[in-house]
Amino acid sequence: MIKKIILIIVSVAVLGFSAVAGYYFMQVGSSVSDAKDVIVFNISEGEGVNEIAANLEEQGLINSSYIFEWYVYFDNSQSSFIAGDYELMPSQNVKEIVSLLTAGQSVKENSITTLEGWTSQEIDQYLADEGILSAGDFLAVAQTKNVDNILPGNTYTFFVDKPAEADLEGYLFPDTYRLFLDATAEDIVEKMLDNFGVKFTEQMRQDAADGNMSIFGIVTLASIIEKEVALDKDREIVAGIFYNRLNNNIGLQSDATVNYVTNGDRPQPTAEDLEVDSPYNTYKYRGLPPGPISNPSLSSIMAAIYPADTDYFYFLSRINDDGSTVFSKTYEEHLSNKAKYLD
Repeated sequence: MIKKIILIIVSVAVLGFSAVAGYYFMQVGSSVSDAKDVIVFNISEGEGVNEIAANLEEQGLINSSYIFEWYVYFDNSQSSFIAGDYELMPSQNVKEIVSLLTAGQSVKENSITTLEGWTSQEIDQYLADEGILSAGDFLAVAQTKNVDNILPGNTYTFFVDKPAEADLEGYLFPDTYRLFLDATAEDIVEKMLDNFGVKFTEQMRQDAADGNMSIFGIVTLASIIEKEVALDKDREIVAGIFYNRLNNNIGLQSDATVNYVTNGDRPQPTAEDLEVDSPYNTYKYRGLPPGPISNPSLSSIMAAIYPADTDYFYFLSRINDDGSTVFSKTYEEHLSNKAKYLD
C-alpha cells in the first residue's frame, strides 16, 4: 500500500514537473505575436535582469518577465547583457531575444563626426541634415549659459573661469561620437563636454595658468587660431604672433573674428566688414574677443598653451596655394607678402 502511494506521488510529481517544464519550454520558444514591427529597445548601463525583463514585457516583446528571468538564469547569461539600443520584434521568442541582447551584434547606434572649427550653429545644421535632431534643438542647448540647467549633477571643472554670460561655444570638442538612437541634444552636448575634459588635461590647465592664461582665454584664442591657420605646423607660430600683439597692446586684427560677426567666409574682409562695430571685430577692439568663435581642435588648443617664441608680428595664409602661412616681422614686409601672395 505504501509503495503504491509513493508511486502515485512520484507519478504526480513527474507529471507536474513535465507539465511545468513543457509550459516553460513552450513559453521560451514562443513569441508574443507574428508581428514584424521593429521596436527599438534600450538597455541602460547598470540595468539588471529584472529591469530588462520588466521593460521587455512592458513594450510587448515578451509574454512573461518571469519566464524571461528563469531562462536567463538557467542559461547563465545574467551578466552578459550589453547596454545599447536594439531593434527587436514581437515575433522573436525569448531565446532569440536573449541571444541578441547578450551578443551586442544588433546594437543600433548613430555615428556623427563634428569637424574642427565648426561653430555651434554649424553643428546644429549638421545634426539636422543627418536626421539626428530637429533644427535648432542642439543650438538651444549649446547656447545655454549655465550648464547646470541642462546637465544637473555634472561637474565640469574647466568651466571655473567661464564668464556667466558665455555659452558653450569652444567647449564642444570636435570628434567622432557614437550615439544611441534616442540620443537628445543634452546627451550629445554631454559627450562633447566629457571629451573636452579628457583632452584638456590637468597638466595643460596648469601650464596655461603658469602662462597667466585662463582656460576660457586659451579656448578663445585657440578658436581663432583654428579658423586662421590650416596646417598644424604653423599654429604655434601664429599663436606666438597673437601673444606678441597682445603683449604690445596691438589689435589681433583677425579676419576670422570679423567673419564671425558678419557670418561670412571671406579670405579678406571688405573695408565695410572691417567697420562693423562689434567687440568681436579685432580690427576695432584690442585684446581677445568676448569668447570663442569656433570649437577648436586639440592642435589649436596646444598651440595656444605652448606658442612659439618668435619676432613675428604678422602673418597671412596662401589662399591659392597649399594653405601654408607666410610670416613677417614688420608691417612693410607684411604688405610685400600680401602683394606677392594675395594680390
